[in-house]
Amino acid sequence: MGDRGAKRVFLNHIDLYSSKWIGKFLSNCVAGESLEEAGEAEASEDERSSPDALGNVKDGTFEIVGTLLNEDKKKDKKATFALEEYLAVTQEQLLPHLMKCDVIIYNISEDADQIDEASWAVSALHAELDNFDHPKMFILVSTLLTWALSKSLDPVMKNEDDPDVPFTEEDYRKRRPHPNFKDHISVEKLVIKMGKTNKSKLSTYVVASGLQYGMGENLFHFFFKMSWLGEVSRIPVFGPGNNILPTIHVNDLAGLLQNVIDHQPKIHYLVGVDDSKNSFEDIVKAISSAVGPGKIQNVPKEDIFLTQNFTQNDIDSLFMNLRIEAIFLKENFNLNWVSETGIVENIDLIVEEYRRTRGLLPLRVCVFGPPAVGKSTVAEKICKQYKLHHIKLKDTITESIAQLVSSSVMHENHIGMEDVESESDESANEAQEFLATLKENMEQNAGRLDDQFVIQIMADKLQSQPCKNQGFVLDGFPKTYEQAKELFAANEDEAEETNSKIPTFNKKMIPEFVFSLEASDAFLINRVMNLPESVVQGTHLAQEPFLRHLTAYRDVNTEDETVLNYFDELEIHPEQTGRVKVCKILGKPRNYGPTKEEQELQEQRAAAERLRQMEAEKAEAERKEAEEAADRAARWEEWSNRLAEVRQQEEELLEAQSVPLRNYLMKNVMPTLTQGLIQCCRLKPDDPVDFLAEYLFRNRPEID
Repeated sequence: MGDRGAKRVFLNHIDLYSSKWIGKFLSNCVAGESLEEAGEAEASEDERSSPDALGNVKDGTFEIVGTLLNEDKKKDKKATFALEEYLAVTQEQLLPHLMKCDVIIYNISEDADQIDEASWAVSALHAELDNFDHPKMFILVSTLLTWALSKSLDPVMKNEDDPDVPFTEEDYRKRRPHPNFKDHISVEKLVIKMGKTNKSKLSTYVVASGLQYGMGENLFHFFFKMSWLGEVSRIPVFGPGNNILPTIHVNDLAGLLQNVIDHQPKIHYLVGVDDSKNSFEDIVKAISSAVGPGKIQNVPKEDIFLTQNFTQNDIDSLFMNLRIEAIFLKENFNLNWVSETGIVENIDLIVEEYRRTRGLLPLRVCVFGPPAVGKSTVAEKICKQYKLHHIKLKDTITESIAQLVSSSVMHENHIGMEDVESESDESANEAQEFLATLKENMEQNAGRLDDQFVIQIMADKLQSQPCKNQGFVLDGFPKTYEQAKELFAANEDEAEETNSKIPTFNKKMIPEFVFSLEASDAFLINRVMNLPESVVQGTHLAQEPFLRHLTAYRDVNTEDETVLNYFDELEIHPEQTGRVKVCKILGKPRNYGPTKEEQELQEQRAAAERLRQMEAEKAEAERKEAEEAADRAARWEEWSNRLAEVRQQEEELLEAQSVPLRNYLMKNVMPTLTQGLIQCCRLKPDDPVDFLAEYLFRNRPEID
């Protein structure tokens, strides 16, 4: 396996955190590259990872294939680094794929359910030794929790300077696992055993990995996310936090695997950790300081079970206490470290990776325009949609002064107490001095502050951790070119680095998007006049203040150097329109999106809205049906009334027409007929009809 040809590498569950980043790393590595001298490797780093015009990387890189855990990932999109992906395959289906590979890596450090499959895979490959057409390497990525209960080294080996002598790879036979990781150590032993039969055909290695971090985070993501969201004043440390956590950056772990593949070391059990000896508390404090409020709080150990963010594997990992060093790695491998000194020492780099990988980049926006044009309304809608911080000048000054007063009062209450640190004393004294300066300046300027203090307060706000994390919407400030120039002025390092003709500016504060809302004076005046008195009274929209502010705005923005000119010079061109399609311009939100609770609330609201709509539609249908029924009933009643009238008219007409006929019959027919009937009844002839006819004929009356 020492040639420089392309090698096929199998990885299990390449859609999980660790295997995904290992696969991405190896897909950009040329086989045998780590055998080069360090200088040569660094020189060829850009060369090996540079894609050609078609997007293909240089020939000779590792070809990555692997299984998937989540079916959704397969449906969404194939991993860009993977040549082939296998989903829901049986062992019989998987074995032919493993036989085609040069290197088989099974990662059981983040998914214990893969232990059985890893045991099967190494056993199945061992059974197929005679059918190998080329040598193979099997690497098991395990966890240092298989060392969690290892007893301290011989006291004779200890010294006064370092009473806790760390373990090394050579002590792996003395390791004792955590009770929940006995299966892990069993498969470790099996892998080592299977590699002893025929090393020329199947070589096996175990890499016991420290807790992995970097590239978006996994185990420590809970602390990063809580710090980034800024919803709590202190980040929790579960338990005392003095336990030492062995760690390694996930890309350094991938580099270690690359070196194992290339070097094929003689020892078969390796440890993957960086040089740090950070405690749990050290790590959380570093995260809190770099991303969050900067403060931590020790909480009961049992509280970790209430978070619902950690698996049992995670909990066991965070409570591990182990000092161990990767001596062999240091002395024999050519590893270009990403974070050799650990997460605490490299926290700025780790935070940058975290933000970039998860797309948590701050969104910075400015909204300008004359008074009453609707700046605050637009700003509020942007903040609500994108979860940004609404920065208004008056509110920020009020908040800043309140914080200074609060800090001053707290300091006075703690004077003389032994537990007050000198650093907090110094910051409290600075706060008191600044508060006194602000009060003095406001007294001299009839309650207003000079620009230098306004700029300082606003700059501090924009550089606060929440604004650096999520971003902000500046509402109507700065007002002038000079204010903008001072507010967004570059720091000394940025000023020295740039050689551009564009004015220097603070890249971490400058807005990405600027919106200028415009309207005519007549429109604005008419709008303010039509506002309710309750809305206008006591605000800047009252008649005199409004006209004064409008005039001042027009005066400032007719000069050559306006605040919009400042952004134009920086090639941040303002969107000058009265109706801005903000969402289209700003793009997708750069945050975590709705939480589980927010999703449930949205679903409840959507369900309630659907129910309300259904009820409204049902009520409308019932109303229409009732109207139609009433209409039908009215028409039926009208038709019935008309029918009754027609029948009555017909009866009256028939009655009128029958009177002469009745009179005629009563006068000329009925008397004779009556007498005939009486005679017929009296005589009872055999043929009454003939008798009656004969009687009528004989006794017919004479009719004139």
